[in-house]
Amino acid sequence: MNQDQLKRQAAEKVVEFLPSGGVLGVGTGSTVNHFIDVLADVKGRFDGAVSSSEASTERLKAIGMQVLDLNSVGELEVYVDGADESNHQLELIKGGGGALTREKIIAAASKQFVCIADASKLVSCLGEFPLPVEVIPMARSYVARELVKLGGNPVLREDFITDNGNVILDVHGLEIMEPIKMETEINNIVGVVTVGLFASRGADVLILGDEAGARVITP
Repeated sequence: MNQDQLKRQAAEKVVEFLPSGGVLGVGTGSTVNHFIDVLADVKGRFDGAVSSSEASTERLKAIGMQVLDLNSVGELEVYVDGADESNHQLELIKGGGGALTREKIIAAASKQFVCIADASKLVSCLGEFPLPVEVIPMARSYVARELVKLGGNPVLREDFITDNGNVILDVHGLEIMEPIKMETEINNIVGVVTVGLFASRGADVLILGDEAGARVITP
């Protein structure tokens, strides 16, 4: 199977973890796009969805799903999203698509976070994938200097502005042995909106598309 087929496999498996009603949290990215396609067949079970990006919002509307504001719905039962990397404790790196801040907000507001990915995303140590950090534009240089002190090599994501109007620094060269500690340190840098480490609130379930079939992993 190619990577796209593995992503689809994970997206189809996640239907088993969805509630029978209420509002869904929906993330962003190529694997989530497969999930939204799958959701088209079961959308009648739900009152709507809260979306983490403009791109996912448009895709959800295209399948006839009502997209709601998080402030109007309260706590969500389930949030479904992908990841750029996951370790075996289901601590994640996210933000390759640039929607990390809204994704983190929805994850925090959800009772259960189900992560879907292809098997290549499971790693023993986070950091090979460059760590995204969303930054207020005027703080870009200052934040970059602080990230260098933490051992990283921050690179501005060219020609990219987040849905929140901010920039992203992708931090290369990190070996993240203590994800929760690093998440806290980076979030405490003045000018950082949020970092793409989902460790303090990681996934509750990881569904991996694999050659041998979809694998379900819990911490």
